[in-house]
Amino acid sequence: MTSAPRPASPRAARTRGVPEATVARLPVYLRALSALADEGVSTVSSEELATAAGVNSAKLRKDLSYLGSYGTRGVGYDVGYLVYQVSRELGLSQDWPVIIVGLGHLGHALANYGGFVSRGFAIRALVDADPDLVGVEVAGLEVRPIGELEQLVARHGIAIGVIATPATVAQEVCDRLVSAGVSSILNFAPTVLAVPEEVEVRKVDLSIELQILAFHEQRKVGAAHVTRELVEALPGRAAVSS
Repeated sequence: MTSAPRPASPRAARTRGVPEATVARLPVYLRALSALADEGVSTVSSEELATAAGVNSAKLRKDLSYLGSYGTRGVGYDVGYLVYQVSRELGLSQDWPVIIVGLGHLGHALANYGGFVSRGFAIRALVDADPDLVGVEVAGLEVRPIGELEQLVARHGIAIGVIATPATVAQEVCDRLVSAGVSSILNFAPTVLAVPEEVEVRKVDLSIELQILAFHEQRKVGAAHVTRELVEALPGRAAVSS
């Protein structure tokens, strides 16, 4: 079977003159545009789209200029055409076959997530090393043993591998995926993967994201505490309070 083409990656986009930071924002723009399209909106100004995407309008216009889209003065952007442009740049004009390795709670949830199909990704194979999970049907697919990983990659022309295994085996799984020809990997395991230069890895670490939120929460609490102390120290505060 001829292997499927690979999805657009930040590294590939840079060779076409699209900065990596811009590539990282394109999915956010696509989400905002898709929501507008679902609401029946046909045109949108850069300011409105920037607000929906959570960026400033100058940055949005600069990002979209890399796609050759400049909008129309006094009218804005054609929502439908911009959805097409961004989708094309991201490589979403076709369905990308995906394999999920690791069918624990997270892998199970990912397999059942219906949003993948509407966004251009098709889960074609599920793999796990646990004999108790092999043969179980998840989201209409039968979980296959880890020993069949390479065979499944070849059979389905897998373009993207999703690793949802424990950290202790993630590198081994990654090595097998790469050896089988998979060069785009989404890693949910809490570890850093070593891959060849041509392999693109995106890491999703929920614990790190929660820790970042905890940092900001701590800053808020600290700021509120300092403000309260300053207010209480103001001259005449005690007299007013009494």
